[in-house]
Amino acid sequence: MSTEKMSVQDRVARVVLDVVGALPTGAQRILGGKPKEIDGQTLHPEIQLALRLLSAVEGTSFEHLPVEEGRAQIDAESRLFGGTPIDIETVRDLEIPAGDHAISARLYRPAGVSAPAPLLVYFHGGGFVLGSLESGDSVCRFLARHGEVSVLSVDYRLAPEFPFPAGIDDAVAAFRYCVEHAAELGADPKSIAVGGDSAGGNLAAVVAQSTTEDDVKPAFQLLFFPWVDLSSKRPSHKMFGTDFFLTDAQLDWYAAHYLSGGTSALDPRVSPLLTPDLAGLPPAYVAVAGFDPLRDEGEAYANRLREAGVPVALRRHSGLIHAFVNTTGVGHTGQDAMFEACGALRVGLSGPR
Repeated sequence: MSTEKMSVQDRVARVVLDVVGALPTGAQRILGGKPKEIDGQTLHPEIQLALRLLSAVEGTSFEHLPVEEGRAQIDAESRLFGGTPIDIETVRDLEIPAGDHAISARLYRPAGVSAPAPLLVYFHGGGFVLGSLESGDSVCRFLARHGEVSVLSVDYRLAPEFPFPAGIDDAVAAFRYCVEHAAELGADPKSIAVGGDSAGGNLAAVVAQSTTEDDVKPAFQLLFFPWVDLSSKRPSHKMFGTDFFLTDAQLDWYAAHYLSGGTSALDPRVSPLLTPDLAGLPPAYVAVAGFDPLRDEGEAYANRLREAGVPVALRRHSGLIHAFVNTTGVGHTGQDAMFEACGALRVGLSGPR
């Protein structure tokens, strides 16, 4: 994990988040103001107060920054919200050969997990434009420790330098590498899951769809608020497109970079929700946030999986916002949601193959 010094703004934000997390729920409710209620949901007091206080120290939104500055900002935010790194017995960086380039990756193996072990191949979020091994570090450490699995974090290529399908190609190559080199990774090839958050959830879903004819397919899908339809905007975009961390303007900025090569958003490898037949895909756990523009499409994907006969558990965390997986170092709401997901991951990888 990077040890870069926090900016003054980040240090102030860290203090704010520590204070919010330490307050009892009643105090959070009083200080956060009138409860925000939309679509029959109430924003959790911890989240509402944090958003209210952070708005006072918030900097420039990344869609108004040069891409490299946006990437630095999301890495800094991940360090801020992820808190002190969770100790993991073994963390090592490696490179995955992929034709004319190599894909950087990071393997996490927690104590008590012996080879051959279940493995989760994880793709970070960031709208296909931002994000890195650093931004996904706290998520992967949490999943490894509490999911009791090894986790391989994949640093797939990003737009606009590498628009669609570069990220998808890297994601599929990384999964197949893990299958072929399972022994080297200390993994059981029949217990390799794919997972990711937001854009990373999109990549995980597409990997599952793209490997249905492989001899060894993913054993499980762990999808956090996946962005699975870039072709249309459902009601949740309008309801939660401002004021709740992820904005509609940011999604438009992401999509413009990702599809800058001219590919249509109607391509199922861009929008896996549009794939005509989802039968035969691996079992899935899909977790969405109630106050998230991507809520409706995540739920639509889970429902389509279920209709196709795929075992799926859909969990809506009605009081949370986008990117709760990155907030395990603040308060308890993100941790609680992640503990539940870790339980689903353990169950999903424990059955017969």
